[in-house]
Amino acid sequence: MTGAKKETVAGSAAGETRPLLADTELVHVGRRPGEQFGYVNPPLYRGSTVLYPDAATFEKRDARYSYGLSGSPTTDALEEVVTRLEGGEGTVLTSSGLSAISIALLSALKSGDHLLVTDSCYLPTRKLCDKLLDRFGVTTTYYDPRIGAGISGLIRPETRAVLLESPGSLTFELQDLPQIVSVARARGITTIIDNTWATPLFLKPLAMGVDISLHAGTKFFTGHSDALLGTVTANDRLWPALKETFSVFGEFAGGDVAYLGQRGMRSLHVRLERSMESGLEMARYLEARPEVAKVIHPALPSHPDHEIWKRDFTGATSLFAIVLKEGPKSALHAFLDELALFGIGASWGGYESLAIPFQPVRTATRWQEPGPAVRLYIGLEATDDLKADLDAGLARWRETGGAA
Repeated sequence: MTGAKKETVAGSAAGETRPLLADTELVHVGRRPGEQFGYVNPPLYRGSTVLYPDAATFEKRDARYSYGLSGSPTTDALEEVVTRLEGGEGTVLTSSGLSAISIALLSALKSGDHLLVTDSCYLPTRKLCDKLLDRFGVTTTYYDPRIGAGISGLIRPETRAVLLESPGSLTFELQDLPQIVSVARARGITTIIDNTWATPLFLKPLAMGVDISLHAGTKFFTGHSDALLGTVTANDRLWPALKETFSVFGEFAGGDVAYLGQRGMRSLHVRLERSMESGLEMARYLEARPEVAKVIHPALPSHPDHEIWKRDFTGATSLFAIVLKEGPKSALHAFLDELALFGIGASWGGYESLAIPFQPVRTATRWQEPGPAVRLYIGLEATDDLKADLDAGLARWRETGGAA
């Protein structure tokens, strides 16, 4: 568990320094070749036991690394770069995105508290709230993600936290973060956001007043579909509670996972640039297809929250949804099953394109689209090849009864 060290680079004027830009930070923060015999990458430390030089030192228990759960130079490297990008006080690494959500919520809640959660949240988040937090005396209310300042009407005396996700999982609604944060801060309520879609390169929640920003590092941070990872970053107000909760739960991301995470971070900037370019190209292509009733991508002018995206975000990633015109399930399966370049898989953020059908779970709002919905993740393949693959799939859709 580490905080960020402030690194600067010399400016043009004598004695002038300026903060590193994000793409430079991704390359340099957390690396110390001078301490590693000149090797560029931080070493991979695996282990549980840490030896002490003598009994007196052991009794003090104040060493930087005291046991496997206290971290290592490998985990420090990833924590430092995430903390820097998020602009927080410190970061902890967890074993998955869902564990990151759990640790973040448990850092802010206790029995008897009330939690507000966006109705567009990640489905496992809803299960966590309804099946686990409820058992421990925490009550959850789901709210319309487009509620804005109207969230004040849902706050109770016992409300202690608001869990945000913008854009929302599967359906990509954007929340008015400044309005919600303003309401929460005025009442001393903690705000937590799942920032996995945008990453801290495209959205800076802590700079907007959010207290905790978390990620399924499984996605863009690792970037290669080969590791499960979560990160949680807090501001100075919530960092002590987050650090304590993390330590007592025994949660941890091991050295191998942390190594893959920090390796993936080094190329995050260039991968996200490609992600934005390819995602928008594919979204515009699909908007022009007669079989597609709607494309749901926040960076498209057709998105109902596009103005919020322009105000709050500096970019967009390549995860979005489409709604097809009405057709039978057999046509939907014909569309998806024979795609050559789009896999059917539950994750995203790697180098490969994915497509999954979905039906959102909602309790505070209603999903009213009549046609089948598909979430698409655009990977690093050539977009012309991806278009050809979808052309063939949409032809199968029409041939098996799907509308156009």
